[in-house]
Amino acid sequence: MDPGDWPGNLGAGLLPAPDGSCQGVFLRYDLFGGRGPAMIIGNLPEGSSAREVAEGEIPFEVGQLLLALENDEEVTVVDTEDIPVMQGDNLLIVRRLKLSESRISCVQFDRSDNVLVTIAAWDRPITDDLYALLKPLPPELFQQA
Repeated sequence: MDPGDWPGNLGAGLLPAPDGSCQGVFLRYDLFGGRGPAMIIGNLPEGSSAREVAEGEIPFEVGQLLLALENDEEVTVVDTEDIPVMQGDNLLIVRRLKLSESRISCVQFDRSDNVLVTIAAWDRPITDDLYALLKPLPPELFQQA
């Protein structure tokens, strides 16, 4: 992902594990220029504890978006739907999560290197053209230092 591709503010954070490995990389995109996040994008490698959520519970990224928005309402996943999306010559299976808070859009997909990508957006739909802007993070980023 190239910050020059996006207007607004883009920040990044790491989710460290006790052994020093990276359990996830999160990008916080603020389209509103300091007035609140528009989107949280998470990249969680296989084995990351943040990937483990019970049925009906929200992904970590949705929780981070709610926290950033200072929204303490209880939100749950009420339904999921798998949707095929063409990305260039590749078929991407995107899982759309329907949440009890209708102002949050959330999708997930698995990359070929077993990294789970989750996108949570506030008050705006997630369209298919967004996937073309996402560039894979290098696998070395998730290795122990």
